[in-house]
Amino acid sequence: MNIRSLFAVSCVAAFLLIGASFSVASEAASLLEKNMSETLDVWRDGQYEKLFDQLAHRGKTSREMFVKNMRASTTRPACCWQKMENFKILNEKRTEATVYVKIGLDSVADSSESITREFKLTHQEGVWKMQLADVLSIAGVTGKKRSSARRYSAKNSVYHD
Repeated sequence: MNIRSLFAVSCVAAFLLIGASFSVASEAASLLEKNMSETLDVWRDGQYEKLFDQLAHRGKTSREMFVKNMRASTTRPACCWQKMENFKILNEKRTEATVYVKIGLDSVADSSESITREFKLTHQEGVWKMQLADVLSIAGVTGKKRSSARRYSAKNSVYHD
């Protein structure tokens, strides 16, 4: 083989390898986005028992307490194109990834709003799972009781102690 042929073959091989790596990265991004989107759909549909199973790092929260808290929340992910926007992978390893995304929210108190932030996803049982704490935080549900804090209830237009 002459130098020109060897150079041409090397360039084609490099181009194919680069294209393959972009394809693998694109597949990983689409799987992360797909799994997160499906989790948000289950939440929006009010399937809280199924949602509990799709989340990672449950900690001390029982299924019953999770379902009760989620039913009490008035915040849910928005539908369709507003559900997830600007999805970006910040860091991905074999079993965990960090993504940055804007999630649209529907709420009884506010007609719609959104939250844009980083989310840690964990790869378990063949799927990427959102963290239970993130879902509770977005829903406005925490494990701590606010006995001394005053919070505003837009539903009743009154302050609660």
